[in-house]
Amino acid sequence: MKKLFFVICILAVQISLCQENNISKLEFSEYLAIVKKYHPLVKQAGLVVDEANFKLLKARGAFDPKIEAELSEKKFKSTDYYNLFNSAFKIPTYYGLELNAKYEENSGEYLNPQNKVPDGGLYSAGISLDITNGLFMSERMAALRKAKIYRNQSQLKQSLLTAEILYDASTAYFNWYAAYEELLLYQNFLRNAEFRLRSVKTQFRAGDKPAVDTLEANITMENREIQLQQAELDYYKASLKLSNYLWIENNIPLEITSEVIPNKALFEEVNEMWLENEITATNNIEENPKLIILQYNIEMMEVERRLRANKLLPNLDLSYNFLTSEPEEWQRLNTNNYKFGFNLSLPLFLRKERGDLQLAKIELENSKYELINANQEIANKLESLQNEIISFRNQRLKMDNLVSDYRSLVSAEQRKFELGDSSLFLVNNRENSFISAKLKEIEIILKYLKSQAELLKITTNF
Repeated sequence: MKKLFFVICILAVQISLCQENNISKLEFSEYLAIVKKYHPLVKQAGLVVDEANFKLLKARGAFDPKIEAELSEKKFKSTDYYNLFNSAFKIPTYYGLELNAKYEENSGEYLNPQNKVPDGGLYSAGISLDITNGLFMSERMAALRKAKIYRNQSQLKQSLLTAEILYDASTAYFNWYAAYEELLLYQNFLRNAEFRLRSVKTQFRAGDKPAVDTLEANITMENREIQLQQAELDYYKASLKLSNYLWIENNIPLEITSEVIPNKALFEEVNEMWLENEITATNNIEENPKLIILQYNIEMMEVERRLRANKLLPNLDLSYNFLTSEPEEWQRLNTNNYKFGFNLSLPLFLRKERGDLQLAKIELENSKYELINANQEIANKLESLQNEIISFRNQRLKMDNLVSDYRSLVSAEQRKFELGDSSLFLVNNRENSFISAKLKEIEIILKYLKSQAELLKITTNF
């Protein structure tokens, strides 16, 4: 934590003059730790889980007990027409069964006879059951099941969103590293070109070199200056993109300055960090988060299909309530005092219901086909990335040897030029070949790093 705090302090404070002993290296692992902890989009991804938990809470609210009360009265020209008071306590259950307890107290000169109750009021307790739209499947049952599935799905969605952000952040760091390597390359060869121009001019004045060599040396130096300016611009742009992913507490953004440089041994650092994931990436593909999310989609589609199939049944509601004017009588039920009812309805053609069911089946089939296709795509993508990584690793080893050989040729040609056994043209030609080889090596390393990051994005193992 001390080292991480030190890095953050360096990133937060911009120093006007860059001294050699003020240069600080930002390790890739430290950079990812900062992104994971402080980046706003990583925090936003966590809201997906919170949203799912609140949706589940909302779905469970359909089964909350309820207290109801209703008062209705009418008075006209000093006549008390009616006074109706009803109160109830209801407890809904998962399978469409609802328990209830009620109290009624009604009075008035023009009271509807069916509303007449004893002077002390009428108590009732009983049950109601929606047989076809509750015993098998109902809207609130389906909503609760979907909310539970969505909660499990949201945790995987959070992982996918976080992996996407970390992949983009990793790519920004890799581009920053490549731009820095190119910047160092052109800085070094500009110094060589400047030294060679001064040397050639001195030799020209002494009569050892022709004037055309000074012209060629000057052209080379100007080309190197243009190349360096472009490299500086690319490095500046890469630094700004990297700064997009650097934040500290209280959502305060940071900015990369010239005092902070990437890890030059990035290839080795990444190779050590992610080697295990590379080996196990194609194991247990069925546990890939994206595939599990699609499997959850199928489960939700299955719930919807069952709900729509249930709507083909006739609506049948049953209710029974025990009645008494004395609360003490609850201890000995009198089945002669009761209120019973049922309600039955059924559309004749069921065209809407049958259409909804067929649409649900089509959506379910689409989800299954999507899962089959995604499974094959992910398997092929993982295998392709593994082959890419192996290939880029081998290419990098060969390019490392090639760059070393070109460096030796440049040094040898430069030495021969200083002894008068070579020409400026050959020296420049050797340098250009070395620069091309070095740029190719940087490109291969960049491709390797991005392939590793993409592998982790797919497996969400950042």
